[in-house]
Amino acid sequence: MCGISGFLDLSNANSASELRSIATSMADTLRHRGPNDGGVWADAEAGIALSMRRLSILDLSAAGHQPMESSSGRYIIVFNGEIYNYEDLRSELSSAEQGCSFRGDSDTEVMLAAFEKWGVEQSVTRFNGMFAFAVWDRRDRSLTLGRDRFGEKPLYYSRFGKYFIFGSELKALRAHPGFSNEVDPGAVALFLRHNCVPAPYSIYRNTCKLPPATLLRVSHRDFDSNPRPYWSLREVIDEAVSAPLKCGELEAVEQLDWILRDAVRIRMRSDVPLGAFLSGGIDSSTVVSLMQAQSLARVRTFSIGNHDREFNEAKEASRVARHLGTEHTELYVTPDEAMAVIPSLPRIYDEPFADCSQIPTTLVSQLAREQVTVSLSGDGGDEFFGGYNRHGWSNTLSRSLDHFPLFLRKVGAAGIRTISPDGWDLLFQVCKPATPVRWQQRMPGYKLHKLASVLESHDVHTLYERLASHWLDPLTILPGVSEYPVPLSRNHHHLRHAAEDMMYLDSVSYLPDDILVKFDRATMAVSLEGRAPLLDHRVAEFAWKLPMSMRIRRRQGKWILRQILYRYVPRELVDRPKSGFGIPLSNWLRGPLRDWAESLLGECRLRDDGYFNSTPVLKMWREHLSGKRNWEYNLWDVLMFQAWLDESRRSSNDPSACVEGITNVATESA
Repeated sequence: MCGISGFLDLSNANSASELRSIATSMADTLRHRGPNDGGVWADAEAGIALSMRRLSILDLSAAGHQPMESSSGRYIIVFNGEIYNYEDLRSELSSAEQGCSFRGDSDTEVMLAAFEKWGVEQSVTRFNGMFAFAVWDRRDRSLTLGRDRFGEKPLYYSRFGKYFIFGSELKALRAHPGFSNEVDPGAVALFLRHNCVPAPYSIYRNTCKLPPATLLRVSHRDFDSNPRPYWSLREVIDEAVSAPLKCGELEAVEQLDWILRDAVRIRMRSDVPLGAFLSGGIDSSTVVSLMQAQSLARVRTFSIGNHDREFNEAKEASRVARHLGTEHTELYVTPDEAMAVIPSLPRIYDEPFADCSQIPTTLVSQLAREQVTVSLSGDGGDEFFGGYNRHGWSNTLSRSLDHFPLFLRKVGAAGIRTISPDGWDLLFQVCKPATPVRWQQRMPGYKLHKLASVLESHDVHTLYERLASHWLDPLTILPGVSEYPVPLSRNHHHLRHAAEDMMYLDSVSYLPDDILVKFDRATMAVSLEGRAPLLDHRVAEFAWKLPMSMRIRRRQGKWILRQILYRYVPRELVDRPKSGFGIPLSNWLRGPLRDWAESLLGECRLRDDGYFNSTPVLKMWREHLSGKRNWEYNLWDVLMFQAWLDESRRSSNDPSACVEGITNVATESA
C-alpha cells in the first residue's frame, strides 16, 4: 500500500534535479500512506517524474522499492495497492513458455513482467486486486494511469498549461507549484446532494478523479486523451441477464462459498500482522468467519462501541467474536473522544466529505492500527446482494408509482410530514415493544420523511435519486450554480427489477464515491491497509447471475450470504435490522458541537465565503436547534464543507501543516 504522485512536463524547462525536487515534495504530502520507504525517478529529456511513499506489506526487502523498473528497462512504475493473484501470475510468467525471472517477491515486479509480456490493457484485466498505478513507457514515451474495477484505491489528475500531474490525494497535486486550487461550484452542488464529490469530478476546477476500471494514457503526441474502460459492471450485468445461473439453491450456496473462501484466502497474504473489522453484521461476520476457518491462529478482530444504545453494535460483534473464537478488541468511546476526531477530518479526507460514519470508521482504524498493519472489512456486500433497506422496498415502491396517481401520493406525503421526524421517533419508541424486530429501524422519523419525498417521485430513476440524496435541490442554497451529471442522473436501460436498478446505481456511485473513499482515507490516515474480500470481481460477477430470490427474500437482503454465514454463526446472533455505522449526530449538534457549528455557520462567515445562501441554511439551523426538524445530514454537509474550506486555506498558506496533521494521527496510532 502506498501513496503515488508525479507529473509529465511538456515544456522540458526543468532539470532532472528540479523534477525530482518537485516530485519529492508531492510524495512527502503522502507520508501517512507510506511511512516505511520513499522513492523518486525522473527523466529530464522526457519531462517525466514519478514518486511514491511505501507502506511495506509484501516483500519487505529493498527488492520491493519503488519506483520500479521492468527487467528490460522499458517500464517504470509507481503502484498503490495489492494484486492478490500475483502468485498465480508469477507462476505463469515464470513458466518455460514465458521465461520471466524475478529478483524479489513483490506483486509490483509481477505487474511489470505482465506489462512486458501482455501489454498494460490486457494485463489489468487479469489482475485481481485493488490498485492505482502510473507507468511510464520509455519506448512509446507515454504515461498510463490505471485504477481497479470498483475504485478501492484513489487517483486524481489535472492538466494545466504543459503539465499533466497526478496523485493519490489532492494534497499531492497542491504541492506542485503550478497547480490551481480554484473551487468548482458545480462540484459543491454535487457534494451537497451526495455528501461526497463523485467521480470523475473533484472539488477543484480542471482536476478529475480517474473513474474505476479505466486507463488513461497521455503522451507528448496525445496530451488531451480521455479515460477508457477496460472492464464494465454494466456489461457484466447484461451478460448475467442473458445467461443467468441455472442451478438449485444449495449448489448456488456451495459455489459462492468457494468463491468467498478464495477471495478471503488471497487477501490474508501478508508479511505483517493482519486482522479484521467486525461490526457483528452479515458482511463483516461472513468475512471473519471465513478468515477464522482458514487460519491456524486466532484472527484479531476490532470493534468500536458507543454508549448510546441506538448506535451501538459492539455487543453483537462481541457475541460473534466469542462464538468464532477470535482475539477480539473493542473500545467504547466517549462522545468527547469521538468528537475529538472532527478537527482532523478535513485533513484526512482532503476534499469535502460528509458521511458522518467517517468518525467511527476513523476510530476503529486507529484501534486496529495499534495491533495490525492490514485489516479486512465487509464492504461490498450491500451493493451486490441487496443489503440496503431501499433494495428490499424498491419493488413495492416502484409498483406504488405505477398504481397510485401522483396527487394521491402527494396527499400521503403531506400526511407523513404533519409529524416531525423527532415526533415519529418518539412514537416508534413507545410502540417498540409491540413492533416485530424486522420492522424496527434506527431513525424511523428521518426515514419516514425520506419516504414522503419518495412518494412524490415520477419514476424509478427519480425514486433512487431521492433516496440517495441529502439535499434534494442543492441549488436552493447555491445561487447561480449548475449541477453536473453523474451516473445516477443519467438515463440508462432498466434492469429486471427496480431493486437491481438501485443495486447497480449504488455499485457505480455510492460504493466508489462514498463507502470506499471513507474506508481508504480512514485507514490510510493511520497507515493501515484495508482490504475488502467482497469486492473481488468474481464475487460481483457471480452475484449478478443469481435470481433476485437468492439475494432478496421477503424484503430481507443478502439471503445467500446469510446461508453461508449460518454455517459458522447461529442465526440468532446475526439476524437483526440493518443499522449501519452511525453516531448520535443530531444530539451532538444541539449540544457539545453547537459552538463549533455556529462558528462555521455565522451569517457574516457564510456571506463572506460566498458559496452558500445563508438564509435557508440558518433557517435549517434554527429549526434543528429547536427540535422542530432534524436537519443533521443537511447541516453536516454544510459544516464539513466549511471546515474543509478552513483547512484548505490553512494548508495553502502552510503546505507542511496538512502533512504534519495527518502524520501525527498515524504516529499516535502506530
